[in-house]
Amino acid sequence: MAFQRLFLYGNYSYPFPGVESRAGLVEDTGMTMADIGPYLKKHTEALVKDVGIEAACEITGKSKATLGRYYSDNPEHADRFMPVDAVARLEAVATYPHVTSALADLKNITLSYDERNSQRSRTGGVNSDVIALSQRFAMLMTEYQSAIEDGIITVNEAKRLLKETSMLQQVLIEMKLHLEEESVS
Repeated sequence: MAFQRLFLYGNYSYPFPGVESRAGLVEDTGMTMADIGPYLKKHTEALVKDVGIEAACEITGKSKATLGRYYSDNPEHADRFMPVDAVARLEAVATYPHVTSALADLKNITLSYDERNSQRSRTGGVNSDVIALSQRFAMLMTEYQSAIEDGIITVNEAKRLLKETSMLQQVLIEMKLHLEEESVS
């Protein structure tokens, strides 16, 4: 059953994270604010630890105690979240956009994270992309085969599979950009 579910923040109401149907209504995914809070706090903690607590304090202008409250799982801090400007400042220097990625996950949005300089000119073309694509896919299948040999995919095996999947995604993005360049010229 699809319905519009909103949560209130002051005088404003926002659609609750879920899966939107074609009618624009939000289908119940079973995820509650009680689930979302700890999820975001976990990723906030990962962001702060990625940057380093001392550096995070300097970048955001917040104390260690304040930053700690943003990812604390104590009930008294359940409604405290890091301000979006602080998240943006920290993610600018972090190795990965932890909180942005978590927010995208909540809306079933896929992000394409590429730390390479987008201003550089791309070398090769579609033919080299097809070769790279088949090589990356072979590497993914090799990791998958070794992961399922014992019938259990461990956390480390899942991380390796995720890394190979991300690398495959990067090759596909390069291929897409090459195809777009060729269709324009």
